[in-house]
Order: sequence, then C-alpha cells, then structure tokens
Amino acid sequence: MNEKTVSFQQVFDGHLLKLDVLEVELDNGRGSGPRRRARREIVRHPGAVAIWARAPDGRFVFVRQFRKAIEQELLEIVAGTLETGETPEACARRELREETGYAVKTLTPLGCIFTAPGFCTEQIFIFYAELTGGGAATPDPDEHLDVVLLDESKWKAMIACGAIQDAKTWAAWGMFINHTTDRSSNEEQGTENQELISDL
Repeated sequence: MNEKTVSFQQVFDGHLLKLDVLEVELDNGRGSGPRRRARREIVRHPGAVAIWARAPDGRFVFVRQFRKAIEQELLEIVAGTLETGETPEACARRELREETGYAVKTLTPLGCIFTAPGFCTEQIFIFYAELTGGGAATPDPDEHLDVVLLDESKWKAMIACGAIQDAKTWAAWGMFINHTTDRSSNEEQGTENQELISDL
C-alpha cells in the first residue's frame, strides 16, 4: 500500500511542532476526483525518548505533571523531546538528570513506538535505565513536576484501579516486562513470532 504526495503546504511552524497539509493520490481506487485523491493533515514532531527507570533502592521512577492539552495531571515515566542533532541515548541521559536528579548507571534500548501515526510523525525511543546517585532535579523553566517512586506492588495497584492513562508509560511497561522475561523463553517465543509475522 502507498499514497503518493501530489501537493504540500506547511500551514504552521511552531517552536516544537509543524503542521503540513498534503494532497495524496490513493492506490485503492477510492477517494474523490478522477485521480482518487485525499487530503492529509500531518503534524511534524522531532521525536522523543521515554525511560522506564529503576532507582538505586529498587523502586520505579515516575513523574507527575499537569498536561494542559487534557487539563489534568498524569503519572508518567520520564520522557522528553530530542534536541537538534541529539541521539536518543544522550537525550535519555539528559532527561533523567534534569527531571529526577539521578545519573544513569546502565541504559538499555527496549524499542520504539509511533504515538499517533494517523496524523503525527512522533516516534518515541524507549529505554530501560538503572540509576545511580541522586541530586536536585533541574527541569526546564516552563516545567513543573514531582518525582514519584513506586515499588512494583504499588505500581500494579495503580494499574488495577485504572490510575495510569499515559500511553507511552503503558508501552514501556510492556517492553520492560518482555525484557525481564527469561531469555531462553524469549528466544523460543521470538522464533515463533517471526514465523507468524512472515505469514502476514
């Protein structure tokens, strides 16, 4: 499947996001007009990282902050936007230091996700981090957040009562669970998954 871009117009160029309006030609025989065209509105995002982190005492590290877009607070894992020329690994280390005060002992990539591919290019690179040290957080001037440490039982209790609504946090939890599963089981399951995927 494919959609050929016929025309392009950038209608917004903000500090973080850009908005493009595209006219595309469809290859499925649908759409309007003799050439089967449709309009796509695309939000351009520079990409981000999110980190499932464990503090030196074994508890998981989260931040609570107010999200204006939904007018409420969310409990989330540490995350942040890639700066120009910054690698995901460097961004993860920077965000952990800025938002929590901790330094990274080990950093393991878990995978990546597209948050809303129907209209947005944002890709989030997800990591698992073992942390060390601990100091004062230094968030950006326009950020206000609280660091929250939870042991696994309290975290699972929050899941059970529906308190976790942040999508990247859910995705990272699933990736973390998969990462910590017995490696031999993962290898066996991975072979089966590849066989299933090849049949799609």
